[in-house]
Amino acid sequence: MTTATPWWADSRHTDRRPLLLARGRIKAAIRAHLERQGFVEVETAALQVSPGNEAHLHAFRTELVGTDLVRRPLYLHTSPEFACKKLLAAGETRIFTFAPVWRNRERGPLHHPEFTMLEWYRVGAPVERLWQDCADFSGIAARETGLVAWEWRGRTCAPTAPLEALSLADAFRRHAGIDLRATFTATATDRDALALKAAAIGIRVADDDTWSDIVSRVLTERVEPHLGTPAPTILHDYPVHEAALARPAPADPALAQRFELYCCGVELANGFAELTDAAEQRRRFDAEMAEKQRVYGETYPIDEDFLAALAHMPEASGCALGFDRLVMLATGAPRIDDVIWTPVAE
Repeated sequence: MTTATPWWADSRHTDRRPLLLARGRIKAAIRAHLERQGFVEVETAALQVSPGNEAHLHAFRTELVGTDLVRRPLYLHTSPEFACKKLLAAGETRIFTFAPVWRNRERGPLHHPEFTMLEWYRVGAPVERLWQDCADFSGIAARETGLVAWEWRGRTCAPTAPLEALSLADAFRRHAGIDLRATFTATATDRDALALKAAAIGIRVADDDTWSDIVSRVLTERVEPHLGTPAPTILHDYPVHEAALARPAPADPALAQRFELYCCGVELANGFAELTDAAEQRRRFDAEMAEKQRVYGETYPIDEDFLAALAHMPEASGCALGFDRLVMLATGAPRIDDVIWTPVAE
């Protein structure tokens, strides 16, 4: 049995150091780019009442012990989103953060239990304005490393090429031969219809799979491998049922103003026109936690302070970008651990 060389061994660090120095240059260049546009860099607390209320995200739980020795459960956040939106409610209009975030049950070439999320918000901006931000960040990363052709697992992307914008429905039709739009409305989904379509193209469907489970499996197995090649792809117009924090589209309430950025088949960013209806947000959180209870036998608290802040939050668009993944593609690193200064031992 062989033991992997630890990241702190001189030989391994020597190999990784150029990638880590590139990480610093990319971060500095993105920071300068945003500050030139009037953005303020913020630092959000990692300890939160709720780590987030998406069914399939798994948090790290801890305890706050007061001076009276009373113990109160807290969580390391899975995203700085709740805190950032409270700052928008407080009056900030353009903010960004390079936030350390934590997610359990995630480890692999593209996943690390602690990683850095670049999250930014523009008050009063349409969600499409953030598509351009994503293009800017990809271009900055390519410029700082000099790598103008990105590659990951046989898929290539020219990061400075014009973005391809593709709706989720069009992506399902093009790459999976499925009419996804025929299986949902603003208020309901047709699980059985989608299950038949998925099974017909060889996608495994379990008896207890929900409509959302099937959407995720088709997306992962048949659609994502084709995205972000040969140019970056913006996947947009998600079903409202797949966007718990996004506003419905004005022209079609069955669709949400959500998008994702892909390069080389790798998801890099996830953005929204932000939902500001507290009652609707509570309903969606309750639904997500009901699903989490069904699948995993646990739930997370709802941050009541966050819901209260939504009543004061202006219309805004925001996006979260996996900074480590961006660096990984821009440096040609094969694994996310290679571009994290002190990765957690496996």
